[in-house]
Amino acid sequence: MKASELDKLFDDGDVDVVDEFDWSKAVRPNLATRRVNVDFPAWIVDALDKEAARLGVPRQALIKLWIAERLGKAA
Repeated sequence: MKASELDKLFDDGDVDVVDEFDWSKAVRPNLATRRVNVDFPAWIVDALDKEAARLGVPRQALIKLWIAERLGKAA
């Protein structure tokens, strides 16, 4: 299907265009993971573990969240 045909289907509103996509081939860019190793002093790990337990999330999730928040503010 050409983009112009898809646009027309969408604009007409008669058909749910979501059904026109092959979602098995869909990808989200920039979401591939890469492993990194970071060494922290013991007191930082202890503090991370305490905060992660308080929030009920794994340490790794907390670290990812905090880094993502900081990068978002910097952008």
